[in-house]
Amino acid sequence: MNALNSRPAQANPLVFVIALGTGGLLSLMVHLNGELARTGNPLFSSWVAHGTGTVAALVLLAVFYRIAGKRGVKAPAPFWAYLGGISGAATVILSSLAVNSPVGLPGTLALGLAGQLAFSFSADKWGLFGLPKRQLTARDFVALALVLAGSTLIIFSSSI
Repeated sequence: MNALNSRPAQANPLVFVIALGTGGLLSLMVHLNGELARTGNPLFSSWVAHGTGTVAALVLLAVFYRIAGKRGVKAPAPFWAYLGGISGAATVILSSLAVNSPVGLPGTLALGLAGQLAFSFSADKWGLFGLPKRQLTARDFVALALVLAGSTLIIFSSSI
């Protein structure tokens, strides 16, 4: 099968439930980080989010290491995989600013989704970060246009 036209395998329905749950957790995270930024500042919000995330990750690593042992050890990640923390910190700081603006929580999340789609389409098109290249279709652009239209409605309907 050609890498440009490959389609992912059919996903387990549980994956969709997990993805929806992740979206809910993302909304909660942005709200809580926004509250921290409102009472402190966006940099403080980022430090708290990443500090608690680090502690949680260390605890989970210790638990999973004991369960899986060394069987779960794989080849080292590429160097650019470690740069996710930079985009994570920027996301927390910028979303903490945006959620406390007239855009609010729904607008921040809607525009964030539009940005995720635009970047993921670019990553697919050019095969960024080791992803297989995929030709974008009209359906992809319609999806992006609908998300942008929905974002616009969310932002401007809140001011009515």
